[in-house]
Amino acid sequence: PLAMEGALKLKEISYIHAEGYAAGELKHGPIALIDENMPVIVIAPHDRIFEKTVSNMQEVAARGGKIILITDSKGAAHATVKTMETIVLPDVPEIISPIIYALPIQMLAYFTAVFMGTDVDQPRNLAKSVTVE
Repeated sequence: PLAMEGALKLKEISYIHAEGYAAGELKHGPIALIDENMPVIVIAPHDRIFEKTVSNMQEVAARGGKIILITDSKGAAHATVKTMETIVLPDVPEIISPIIYALPIQMLAYFTAVFMGTDVDQPRNLAKSVTVE
C-alpha cells in the first residue's frame, strides 16, 4: 500500500508515471521494464520479507536498474546490493513504520514536482473529494 501511495503522489503532483508493487509481484511484469534508465525506489524495513526484497533488488541491479533504498539501520547493514542511494530511517516498531516511511516518499514526490516546475499547491485535474458508489 505504501508503494502504491507513493506512486499516486508522484502522478498527482509531478505528472510522471509511477507504479507501486509488492515485493512478490516483481517478476510478474515490472521486471520487463528494468534497464539502466529505470529508477527503482525500494521501501524495505528489515522485516519478515526483507530477504525477498533483497532478492528483488538483486534482480533489478542485474538489469542495470538504479536503486534508491529506503530502509532502517538493520536493513542498510544487511542489504547486499549496490544502490544509487540508501536512505536510512529510524528503527521503529513495525506497527508505526508506514507513518515514518511515508515521509521520504512524500518528499520525493514534492521535490520531483518542484524540479519539474509543476505547481504542487494546485495540482491539475485533482478532485477535492472522492465519491464512493
